[in-house]
Amino acid sequence: PSFGFLFDIDGVLVRGKTPIPAAKTAFQKLVNSQGQFLVPVVFVTNAGNCLRQKKADQLSHLLGVPISQDQVMMSHSPLRMFKRYHEKCVLVSGQGPLLDIAQDLGFCQPITIETLREKHPLLDVVDHDRRPNVLVSEYFSVVLFGEPVRWETNLQLIIDVLLTSGFPGNPHHHENYPHIPVLACNMDLMWVAEAQSPRFGHGTFMVCLENIYKKITGKDLKYEALMGKPSKLTYQYAEYLIRAQAAERQWKQPIQTLYAVGGSATLSQDDEIDNSWETELASAAAARCRSVLVCTGVYNPHTEVPLDTRESITETVFHGHRDFRFDPGLVEPDHIVPDVDAAVDLVFQLENFAP
Repeated sequence: PSFGFLFDIDGVLVRGKTPIPAAKTAFQKLVNSQGQFLVPVVFVTNAGNCLRQKKADQLSHLLGVPISQDQVMMSHSPLRMFKRYHEKCVLVSGQGPLLDIAQDLGFCQPITIETLREKHPLLDVVDHDRRPNVLVSEYFSVVLFGEPVRWETNLQLIIDVLLTSGFPGNPHHHENYPHIPVLACNMDLMWVAEAQSPRFGHGTFMVCLENIYKKITGKDLKYEALMGKPSKLTYQYAEYLIRAQAAERQWKQPIQTLYAVGGSATLSQDDEIDNSWETELASAAAARCRSVLVCTGVYNPHTEVPLDTRESITETVFHGHRDFRFDPGLVEPDHIVPDVDAAVDLVFQLENFAP
């Protein structure tokens, strides 16, 4: 095959924990009688609260086909390339087995918000009953894996770390700018679960953090890297996984087209973000990427795209991240289909592919 699939999960394969009926049908078309994939497939999710293997197991159960962890790309997966941070002490924020996730990615000294709170109980005025003596060194960077449970605690302590250059027990110094590096995964403002309307995502937490920092210091919070859809880094890393999969299966034909099947119409590009990670990836081999939008996610077919992007703030609401520029050409999908089963049928037709 000369093409590959990048599948979103939320809104495409599931809504919350409820499978979308078309998903299992679609994936029966993508495997042979032995359960092997006929084309390279990578699942690209902005979730960041578990290890790849757990997500692969969930997908295998959901779709009825064997999925390996090498086919799963979490929002934090590109952090494997940020080796210059792996040996340093990093403060991690989010949910799930954060230390396991961080260590699996290569971080040797991850520290959770909870550990920081225990070390400096007076920093968290909401709850400071416990005061065990936990040794914590200087923090050299902050990694935001996903939305935490206790936003007020995470917001307070992350701000403390940023305004003290990694020594949260010290007084704030607004002149500590630029602040220590911040790497963030998953910029989704909202996401689709079982509720009738979209729910707050990690992007909403980031909006809070950015605005609190700006209000206190008068300066913009800077990110060393943003990853997760729709960042350029995420799609480059996904293509790397597609090519690795094709090489492992010894498919000789080069991958020329990637089909990104998603439930949101928005694709964006990053501006003013450090791109030193690009040396970690081989140059892109695919000639093009085509977007296939399904109607089972957050997509609203009645949303209008502004004619003049300079008037975008008044004409429409842009839900992308602050550091991404709005481009109408990246909001218009190449194809719109009812569901993921129709997406697979369409791609097979476009590629003249007969399983």
